[in-house]
Formats: sequence, structure tokens, C-alpha cells
Amino acid sequence: MDILKKGSTGPQVSLLQLALNRSGTGQLKKDGIFGINTENALKRFQAQYGLSPDGICGKLTHQALMPWYTGFLSVKVQSGDSLYSLSRRFGASLQAVLTANPQISPKNLQPGSSLVIPLPFELVPTDIDYCSELIGFCVTGLKARYPFLKTGKIGSSTMGKPLWSLMIGEGRNRVAYNGSHHANEWITTPVLLKFTEDFSTAYASDGEIYGEKASEIFNYSTICIIPAVNPDGIDLVTGALTSGDFYMKARRLSLDYPDYPFPSGWKANIAGTDLNLQYPAGWEQAKKNKYAQGIVSPAPADFVGLYPLSAVESRAMYDFTLSFDPALILAYHTQGNVIYWKYSDYEPYNSRRIAQLFSTISGYLVENTPYSSAFAGYKDWFIQDFNRPGYTIEAGLGKNPLPISDFPEIYERNLGILTLGAIVT
Repeated sequence: MDILKKGSTGPQVSLLQLALNRSGTGQLKKDGIFGINTENALKRFQAQYGLSPDGICGKLTHQALMPWYTGFLSVKVQSGDSLYSLSRRFGASLQAVLTANPQISPKNLQPGSSLVIPLPFELVPTDIDYCSELIGFCVTGLKARYPFLKTGKIGSSTMGKPLWSLMIGEGRNRVAYNGSHHANEWITTPVLLKFTEDFSTAYASDGEIYGEKASEIFNYSTICIIPAVNPDGIDLVTGALTSGDFYMKARRLSLDYPDYPFPSGWKANIAGTDLNLQYPAGWEQAKKNKYAQGIVSPAPADFVGLYPLSAVESRAMYDFTLSFDPALILAYHTQGNVIYWKYSDYEPYNSRRIAQLFSTISGYLVENTPYSSAFAGYKDWFIQDFNRPGYTIEAGLGKNPLPISDFPEIYERNLGILTLGAIVT
């Protein structure tokens, strides 16, 4: 996290405001603007936690705020502590503490042992713009709260940021969901993270999600979620990246393609390659199509790259998919309220039926991909090489990047797709 102070702006400031609100030291509008109210709230937090109350959020203050970024505390058990007393002290539910600490004996806590205490708020924010740090905090916090989740990385971005993965379930039916191939479609990342949280909560409480028993899905399927294929691009679009060599190179590239507003029109990875035009499924045709449109060099969008899988992010997705071998994939994009389900003449078994089911529960139309965009996508390659159902979900309607205020409707319309996608094959 960057040093934040009065005058700072962007998604990291929104995240700071969220953390201060969660800590009880602020009642701030999460507007991403570090003004006098944020400064005063930060000073209160710093004083409360023994830090110099200078109103500047540097390394030590970020460290102190970490529980409110990640949603949990690590606590050493003292003599006389009980689960009830610890839960009450931090406002956590007993069930949440038991879920986060499956190894403990509730009636025999050992002094000196460590416990994870989930803090009493939902972890995944759905009302602020995202940045790569927030994605990492969500992954860390979800793993701590729900240790049955398996988390890891499928690779790293051009700038070296983790390409996170979250895996839930123990079943033989493997499905894979991904979001944010395109930078200015970043709202798909909180959709996938929120689904992970809601599914995990339902499973931990022996409850349901979208009317389905979470434990039955957990036992039948293994769901792997890649929440953000393009974290560098997300940071550029949302304003977390505003300086440095990578930013300046992207800024220069945008000058060659003035039809794309900067940075809001940026879809590509930070090096100017469109990650969803990188897969070996009609790549030469995609190149021909995009070159005819004048996209012949690294650009904010629609540059196919020097060759298939030349971008490290697309290569990581390709390698992951080969290794995971899913029965079905969902690739989340925006916008259009539409489901694309075919590639060329390929029509995998059951794929039309599943597409119609997804359409019924979401209200999205089922369509064929327009010819100008019909090649070299992740979904295209998956259908071609695996001959299994694969879908591009174009969520929401409007102009990219869709505002976070659109999240509730998008999530409501896609919860059924995300849930049933794990059991329809």
C-alpha cells in the first residue's frame, strides 16, 4: 500500500476509509478523497493504537489497520480465556471462531496457542472501487475465515502481482470461473469474490445458496475461481496506478490510439496486449480482424499480441486450465446482459441447454459472439480444445467501466449462474 495523506485520491483511499469505518474510528464517506474528515479519523485511529497521530498512513499505520483490511485478528490465548470470552471481546460469533479454527478443542484452549478471530463484518466490499491490494486482502481474509478454502497463485502479472486462485469444494466435478481479463471490466472481480464469501458462509453454516444445499455442491464439485486475470490493468483504470515506468508507458501507448479514453477505456494488460485475444483459437483471424480496424501495435484494447500466449497473464490462464481440466468454465466480462456460448461450429454436449438455463435465471440473452470479436478468446479456446461447455458472461449494461453502484443488480442476476454452474454438468 502507498503512503496516503491529505490530498491523496483513489481506490486505496477508499479502502483506508472502509478500514477506519470498520475499526469504529470513522464514519466516513468512502469517496476515495483524503480530506479533513479522513485525516481526523486516521489521527483518532493512530492515537488509539499507540501510533504517532500525524494523519499520514504509512507502513506502520497500514500494519495496524491490517485486521480491518483482511477481516480477522490473530490472538494469543491467555490463561482463563474461553471461546465465549474471546468471541465477546471482539464481537465475533462463536460459529465464526469455530469455523476459522477447526483444529481447536473448544473446552480445552491451550494458553499460548493462536486463534483466528473473524471480525464482525462481511469481508468482501461491494461499494468501493478495487485495486490489486484489496484483492489480496480479500483472498487472505477469506482463507483465514474459511480454512477449507484452498488459495494460491496461478502465476504473476506483467508487474509481478499475484494472479490469485481460490478453490472450494472436494467433488470430482471441476469448474473454473474467472474475471477481469479486461481491465475496465473490473466489477467482475468483486462478483467472484463475493460469491466465494457467500458460498463459504453457506457451507460453514450448513445452509443454502440460491436454494441449493451448499454442502451438496461442496461434495459434488470443486470450484476454482480466478478473480482477476489482469490486476495491473485494474490498478490503472481505477486510479491505484498513477505514476512510474509502467504507467508512463501505458500513457504513451494511449496517445497512439486517442479513440480510447485514458485510463477508463483501457482493456489490455499494462503492456498493451488484450488478454482475451491471446488464446490459440483462430488467433490469426483475430489478428486479421483487429489489424483491419487499425490496431496494429500495443494499445489500450484490441491488440492481439505478437503471438498467441505472449502475455504472461494469458499464458498462466492457459497453463492453469490444462492442469485443472475443468468440465465447464465461466469467463466474466462486461457489459451487455448477454451470454456467449459457442465458438465457430463447435457445440459441446449440453452447452445449448445450459446456456438457456443461465438465460432463464439471469434474464440475459443467449447470443453468438459477433464476428469481429469471435476469435482468440479464452472461452473460444476452451470450447475448441476441450469440447466442453464454456461461456462468456457479459454482465451489466452501460458504458465500461461500469460503476460499483451497479454491483447489486449484477450480483443478483449472476448468483444463480455461479451456483448452478457447479452442478449442471
